[in-house]
Amino acid sequence: MRPVNLIPAELRRGDHAPLRTGPLPYIVLGALALAVIGVTLLVLAGNDVSERKAEVAQLHREDAIAQARAERLAPYTQFAAMTEQRVNTVRELADSRFDWERVMRELALILPHDVWLTSLDANATSGSSEGAAGGITGPSLELSGCAAGQEAVAGFVTALKDIEGVTRVGLESSAVSGGGGGEGGGGEGGAGCESRDFIAQFQMIVAFDAAPLPIVGGSAEEVAPEPESTEAAPEAGGEASTETVATGEGAEGG
Repeated sequence: MRPVNLIPAELRRGDHAPLRTGPLPYIVLGALALAVIGVTLLVLAGNDVSERKAEVAQLHREDAIAQARAERLAPYTQFAAMTEQRVNTVRELADSRFDWERVMRELALILPHDVWLTSLDANATSGSSEGAAGGITGPSLELSGCAAGQEAVAGFVTALKDIEGVTRVGLESSAVSGGGGGEGGGGEGGAGCESRDFIAQFQMIVAFDAAPLPIVGGSAEEVAPEPESTEAAPEAGGEASTETVATGEGAEGG
């Protein structure tokens, strides 16, 4: 016999019970859930955008503060750089300075009693002329004078090599006049020789090839454009010329 369910359909329970209201409530709940999720995502995205904008604004403020501070400190940076450049320039000038005072003092000490200097030229730059002065890569001395003879000239050349820093001595000319007194006054380099009984007139060049050359150019002016704050540097590349008469009387008297 076939079983028959006598319970009304609206009172039945179980998986196969028919829906009372249909799928509409579930659709509404799903739409609400989607709306809540969308609003949540929108709020989170808005908060993230606001935070990023706040970070950007903070970074702009920090950058403006850093730039203003850098502008305030720029003079100190420029002053430090200028100080370093000036110190380097002074150091280079000091390293390239040639001690002419020491050379003159040693020349006076080694000058023989039978040699008389009539002319002395000091050159701070390298020699460019031909002959004995050619090929000089440092300061040099050009000496002219008279001596008692060729042996005295040779002795003077040997004595010049005792000066500290001398690398070579070039004898340009050494001529015997044939007599003393007035005869010695003739010829080149013999000015003043007529007052002594010197018979040999000479011209020679003393080279200091190993000595550093002074800095050529206006490097100091480039580093320190303000003239009032720049110390006077020794004039480089110039030629110190002195016409002097150095007798050997003092050495002979000593």
